[in-house]
Amino acid sequence: MIAVIITIILGLTSRKWSNLLPSFVAQNAGDMLWAMMVYFGFRLLLVRKSTLTAIWLSFLFSFGIEFSQLYQEDWINQIRGTTLGSLILGKGFLVEDLARYTVGIIVATVLDALVLRFILRS
Repeated sequence: MIAVIITIILGLTSRKWSNLLPSFVAQNAGDMLWAMMVYFGFRLLLVRKSTLTAIWLSFLFSFGIEFSQLYQEDWINQIRGTTLGSLILGKGFLVEDLARYTVGIIVATVLDALVLRFILRS
């Protein structure tokens, strides 16, 4: 739960103060952190399942949301027009977002493994 909260805070911060970040980080951090939050969320909800399950579900969910952005009907665009709807559903399909999600899920998986290894050693 702590990882989810920290990741949300970092993601919102990266959007709010993007002008203070290097342009590469500002352009990519939000989507990467969003996918990390999705991974940590699945790990939280499915604590007894394998890491591989969380990885696959994170990819399915993240990529599913991205591909859903190809659907542009008024009712869903009204939801996307809200702050929460935009944060969850995004606004428009971008192939590069798939790469950002991939990096985010990989980074979250590595952090997860490092934290677990640290906890098990203690």
